[in-house]
Amino acid sequence: ACDCTGHGVPGALVSVVCSNALNRAVKEFHITEPGKILDKVRELVLETFDKSEGNIQDGMDISLLAISGVNAPSLSWSGAYNPLWVASNGKISELEGDKQPIGKSDNPKPFTTHTITLNPLPGGCGAVYLFTDGFADQFGGPKGKKFKYKQLQEKLLAISHRPLAEQKAELEKEFENWKGALEQTDDVCVIGIRI
Repeated sequence: ACDCTGHGVPGALVSVVCSNALNRAVKEFHITEPGKILDKVRELVLETFDKSEGNIQDGMDISLLAISGVNAPSLSWSGAYNPLWVASNGKISELEGDKQPIGKSDNPKPFTTHTITLNPLPGGCGAVYLFTDGFADQFGGPKGKKFKYKQLQEKLLAISHRPLAEQKAELEKEFENWKGALEQTDDVCVIGIRI
């Protein structure tokens, strides 16, 4: 799940540059580890920005996941600002993303790859969630305030045992009810994967 900064035509151009860099990192450079993919994407994005005439300060926040293995499946994940939530056994655990974007930053460091061995729960009752800030930042409710991450986390935990199609429908309903007559403030992306 990724979210590019910027608006209008500049924002669209940043999205194209970031999408192209992500595709190249995986397809051209054959990188499979999420942290190393994000390192390469940042390098390619900055290389492209450096060639432009303007001083581009925009970039991308992303949560990148790779699942591998059949007999002993594992999950590798890396994030640029965005976290990963893992729902299992009645709670949600959070893996924090690195506090840096894909783009220019004051003190860039290599992105961290977190690896988790998956122990599938009976009936597949666990889930992982990747998301952008669009849902949590939506204004609405009785006081016209933001939905917030805590409320999103509580909602996901409450529905995490349900089939993914039902979760999707429930999140869409929750979003529309919260937003009400207010304008949607950002694009929204929530990805759930059953484990």
